[in-house]
Order: sequence, then structure tokens, then C-alpha cells
Amino acid sequence: MSSPIKPMAHFVVAVKEKKPSKTASGILLPESAQEKSEAAKVIAVGSDVKDVKNDQKVVYKNYAATTIKLDKEEYLIIKDEDILATVEE
Repeated sequence: MSSPIKPMAHFVVAVKEKKPSKTASGILLPESAQEKSEAAKVIAVGSDVKDVKNDQKVVYKNYAATTIKLDKEEYLIIKDEDILATVEE
């Protein structure tokens, strides 16, 4: 997935991980009962970001991201210092 947003210097653009809408036993969860995602897939990286690359999954600080909605898609803009870890898959 490419990003219509080009991040500046120390920022990355990411998309939230989709949380399952039902439990392992099949119970449907309303959106209000689902946990807020703190993991996202990076789709664009600013020029000064050193430790994160495109297509990496990252964990970021809760409430650290700015959410932008373009063309029915939600994007996160996260400062590189608010990224806590990368996740190997």
C-alpha cells in the first residue's frame, strides 16, 4: 500500500492493525468494546527516520499518533520517538 501522505523529517505514516471483531468463541464485539490498537503497519517514512522502514509493523505510544482520514482510509502520523518497538513477523 502506498501513502498519499508524505511525512516530514522525523515522522512515519502508518495504518492501524485491524482488530478481530469477535472472540475466539465466536462472540461478536461491538466497536466500543474493542481495544484501541497500538500496533500499525508503516507505509511511508520521513527522510530523517533511521530505525523504521516501509512495511514494518510497529508498536507506538498510546495516544501519540495523529489520525488523518483521506478517501475513506485512516492514516496515522507518528513521530519516530513515539515508536516503542518493531515487530518481527
